[in-house]
Amino acid sequence: MEKLKFALIAIVTLSLLGLLGYWSVRTLQSGTDYKASQKIQQLEQENKDLKTEVANLTAELNIAQSKLKLEEPAQNVVKEPEPTVYKYQDLITQLQKLVTNKTVLKLKSKGGAVGTVQKFLNIYNKTSNPVDNDYGAATLAAVKDFQKDEGLSATGEAGSATFNKMIDWLKEQG
Repeated sequence: MEKLKFALIAIVTLSLLGLLGYWSVRTLQSGTDYKASQKIQQLEQENKDLKTEVANLTAELNIAQSKLKLEEPAQNVVKEPEPTVYKYQDLITQLQKLVTNKTVLKLKSKGGAVGTVQKFLNIYNKTSNPVDNDYGAATLAAVKDFQKDEGLSATGEAGSATFNKMIDWLKEQG
């Protein structure tokens, strides 16, 4: 009976050792797998730490930006001056081109430059005479009247001095 007991204990012990061996083979990792899992755990921890740091830095940045907005003095804001746009800006621009080009208009002149002067004279005299781009007697008389009104020599010829007075008059209108 003793042998039977011994045989049973040996069988149970061997079975337990077999199960333990099977369990260890199934659950143990190779060295490469173990190192890889350790590296993954390390990287996950670093990722978590970096996310926390980003959140802290974002909060600090928001605080700094709000302080900067509050502390920003008004005199440090340099605004470009808005260019003045006049009611008759297009006509002013056309007259300025005549000044720049040193254009002189007189009786029997023709073209767009004459039309520009005629448009001005219609505004100045509050008339609606036709703009025919022809410097005729009516245009000559209107230019002379304008020159007299503005203290210029009333020659009837329109040059830089007359154009500049026309520009000044238009700017005064707004």
